[in-house]
Amino acid sequence: MRRRVEYRLTAWRLPCIAYDTCLIATELIVNACEATPGGEIRIRFSREPAAVLLSVWDASDRMPAVRPVRELTPADLDLSPEHFDDNGGWGLPLVQALATECGVHRTTPTGKWVWARLAVRP
Repeated sequence: MRRRVEYRLTAWRLPCIAYDTCLIATELIVNACEATPGGEIRIRFSREPAAVLLSVWDASDRMPAVRPVRELTPADLDLSPEHFDDNGGWGLPLVQALATECGVHRTTPTGKWVWARLAVRP
């Protein structure tokens, strides 16, 4: 999906926001896959007059939870093999920092769209 985002941004003559957009795409897609393992996700990527909009849908009703940003030290992490993957959860603050705006909308009967908008300078 990152490649598709890059190709689309190049076609739109917006390669300057490719890195940030791909980072956001990765975070939203991974979160959707984790929320609905083995389930369907949907991705929308569109151009607006002054921005690009990336949205990812998953079937889970669980809303994303953003951890407060704080400085981590090695002592904060559990790097033991059985807990190594439990050290994540810091991606949504990255999305908030890189996107002009972001949010989530519930869908019926289930699921949600998580989205991020990135401004494009003229």
